[in-house]
Amino acid sequence: MTDTSALLAAYDSQIRATPPAPPPGVTHEYDGRLLRTVGLFRGILNAPPDLELRGRELDELICRQRDYFAARGEAVEWKVRGHDAPEDLTDRLRAAGFAPGAEETVLVAPVADLAVERPELPDGVRLRRVSADADIHRIGALQTTVWGQDMSWLAEHLLARLATAPDDLAVYAAEAGGDMVSAAWLSFRPGTEFAGLLGGSTLAQWRGKGVYRALVATRAALAAARGVTYLHLDASADSSRVLRRLGFRAVTTLTPYVWSPQGGA
Repeated sequence: MTDTSALLAAYDSQIRATPPAPPPGVTHEYDGRLLRTVGLFRGILNAPPDLELRGRELDELICRQRDYFAARGEAVEWKVRGHDAPEDLTDRLRAAGFAPGAEETVLVAPVADLAVERPELPDGVRLRRVSADADIHRIGALQTTVWGQDMSWLAEHLLARLATAPDDLAVYAAEAGGDMVSAAWLSFRPGTEFAGLLGGSTLAQWRGKGVYRALVATRAALAAARGVTYLHLDASADSSRVLRRLGFRAVTTLTPYVWSPQGGA
């Protein structure tokens, strides 16, 4: 069994260093070693485990990102992992006006331990891979219902990714009686050993029935067929409990630090 430190090292060297191909309208830019993604619903900032900046130089980097997105009138999210250096990074982000969001757990698991081509499903539920505009917009509506906020932007993001690199994204929907009850997607990262599990939001009345587990197993089977070694995701507390039972290992945490023109996260 691969130990946690080896999984974390692979995650840091591959996932954090290799951004996905951007869809139209989205760009990746570097400010030193910091990766800035522009053109999504808000800016995203990803850094290596250690930017090798301290004190005033680190403050200047942080403020440049805030000011860059302030000029665009957009919010920006700096993704901080639990093992990132320096220790005062989060203090400096707070001082610049970034507010922490909910902490997530970064989970990694070998694909071979999870793949099931025909997982067991609740009666009346079917899984299918989707790519049509209508189905993807239904996913945006589902996410809006589950999370209680406007997630319509997600449909356009998924459609753009499917149009740009259809082999790098596989989207699945779980349906019952013609209604979509859950949706999830698998994001391949060419040039790495990883694929990412995303989505998985499920209507409240369908939770705890095996739908989410089936979506994990189905995506793992596709990843195995494509020669992927590991699956990774950033999980909420509820998802983390389910996924650890399936064999995922916690390698670090992730906390989004968000600056918004309106203030707060």
